[in-house]
Amino acid sequence: METSLTNSKPVQTTVYAILLSISFSHMLNDLIQSVVPSIYPMLKDEFRLSFSQIGLITFVFQITASLLQPFVGRYTDKHPYPYSLAIGMSFTFLGLILLAFAHSFPMILIAVSCIGMGSSVFHPEASRVAQIASGGKKGLAQSIFQVGGNAGSAIGPLLAAWIIIPHGQSNVAWFAIFALLAIFVLMRIGNWYKVNLQLRKTKVSQVTAVFAPGLTKGKVYFSLFILLVLIFSKYFYMASMSSYFTFYLIEKFNVSIQESQIYLFVFLFAVAAGTIIGGPLGDKYGRKKIIWVSILGAAPFTLLLPHVGLVLTIVLAAIIGVIIASAFSAILVYATDLVPGKVGMIAGLFFGFAFGMGGLGSAVLGSLADKTSIEYVFHICAFLPLLGIVTAFLPDVRNK
Repeated sequence: METSLTNSKPVQTTVYAILLSISFSHMLNDLIQSVVPSIYPMLKDEFRLSFSQIGLITFVFQITASLLQPFVGRYTDKHPYPYSLAIGMSFTFLGLILLAFAHSFPMILIAVSCIGMGSSVFHPEASRVAQIASGGKKGLAQSIFQVGGNAGSAIGPLLAAWIIIPHGQSNVAWFAIFALLAIFVLMRIGNWYKVNLQLRKTKVSQVTAVFAPGLTKGKVYFSLFILLVLIFSKYFYMASMSSYFTFYLIEKFNVSIQESQIYLFVFLFAVAAGTIIGGPLGDKYGRKKIIWVSILGAAPFTLLLPHVGLVLTIVLAAIIGVIIASAFSAILVYATDLVPGKVGMIAGLFFGFAFGMGGLGSAVLGSLADKTSIEYVFHICAFLPLLGIVTAFLPDVRNK
């Protein structure tokens, strides 16, 4: 097994040193990304922003972090550059410095757009590196990569509450240290990636079919549409949990804010565990089976959750977190099997769509909660995993 980040041998087995490094970089990237919404209350007070201006910050941030990803992925599929990851993180570094010392609303928009652009480069390219380092265990590689992002998203708001909120906007600059650390790691990954690019080009040149063997262009596009429907159901439900689960617990069970945060972390921990589990199971049993279980299999528990007491609510939330989080790695690797040689474009499309659906879900469900109640939101969202039934339309794709 390879252990060096700069070993010159082409990839034959799973390169865990690279996978752990790219997962660590993912943690740092998503940690930084999660800081932006965490400091909205501070920015709103400091600059006397309206909710519409906060919405515009979110729009610019999401547009650059989400919608650019498939275009970045498509470009790097054709023109791979081993140090693009480090360059992307440099945009994130610049954005953090600008955000720390921004003195106007337009400067805030420029800052968050730079941070978003860094993320739009990172996800498609990092997914490609993970697959090259997978040694054929693509589900395992994607899970290792993905769990780093989950950890970063959970840690970021806690660090923001500790470092930035009590001491002011300028302390955002401390997070630039994380960006510098990520650049250092990504440069080393770039050295390894550069050595393996020639092997990748050779393999791509040997691929004669644009799509997975035995599938027509129409069938592949229809399958990608089905996968996006599944992403929609997963991330809209995840938005209800990550954004509103604490409010649901406070309103229905009268728990304290501190208790609700603890219960939310139980759910987030379960999500991290499910992320790790899903990829290897997909490698072993087939990704379509894991997609079946992880989306539709969550439905009995989501449907039951709004009708039980506090203890069982927390137990069900943990079960749902494990099951539904196992879907993304299987879905993403299944999608890249449908379109060989387009890892960057497919990863960018699915990461971007997932982020977009998460943001849209939070906005839509928040509006629905204002018009009805938070409990009504959870009653409605309970039916979303039933969309997993469309998995039946997916063809069996086995990557050999």
